[in-house]
Amino acid sequence: MEIERPGSLDEALAVAGESPDATLLAGGTDIMVEINFRVRQVRRVISLRQVADLREWSGNRIGAGVSYQRMESGPIPALAQLARTVGSPQIRSVGTLGGNLGTASPAGDTHPFLAACDASIEVCSRAGGTRTLRWNEFLTGPKKNGLEPGEIITAAILPDRLPARQEFGKIGARSAMVISTVSACVMRDEDGKTTVALGAVGPTVLRAPRAEEMISAEPQPSEQALVEFARLVSEEVRPITDHRSTAAYRRHASGVLARRLLERCLAG
Repeated sequence: MEIERPGSLDEALAVAGESPDATLLAGGTDIMVEINFRVRQVRRVISLRQVADLREWSGNRIGAGVSYQRMESGPIPALAQLARTVGSPQIRSVGTLGGNLGTASPAGDTHPFLAACDASIEVCSRAGGTRTLRWNEFLTGPKKNGLEPGEIITAAILPDRLPARQEFGKIGARSAMVISTVSACVMRDEDGKTTVALGAVGPTVLRAPRAEEMISAEPQPSEQALVEFARLVSEEVRPITDHRSTAAYRRHASGVLARRLLERCLAG
């Protein structure tokens, strides 16, 4: 296996342009598992660990190389909450935002946050320059993303302003170091506008627009409104049965988790 270790973004883009079929390596917390278990075979790897530009975090632009360790002590509440649930301290020190996006797992922990706040993903190539894709244009299916050959994920771009009330949570078979059975992020603004995004309950992260519209019209949601919100969320997810859970449980848990996160937003 041939490994390239570019020291700058320009160098990384040049190598990626010359070898568009090469495997991009960020923290390696997903890819190396697949390689070790012989699920994936790679001939050439481009390691991005030495590209300092990808580790920059300035305002609403979070570099693809920013680690979970930095996110968990960062200024964005829901992002910090989700980062604390990822793996062990060792995993959080090397796992990155860009790696999570590139893997494009339906259970990716950063995805509900990015979807809930309507983030865009910035990508770049030597041939095509820089372009941005809305989260649902980038995350296109299970383990599928919108990267073109030779492109590298460079950053996530958040809106200029995020709601102060935001909560993340997930459900899994264990209380720590767990892959989500269901994950969710709920955000509620001062005017009542609410967004809810859910992971591990569809082919990719998804929003619940009917539930959002209903609860956004409730300035002070009643018990009846909260029950209806949970029901609508459960109806809007598209879960499957796999080795981690049944579709029926995921559907039920989606509504329960979304309601709990909304209640935390309302109490904040």
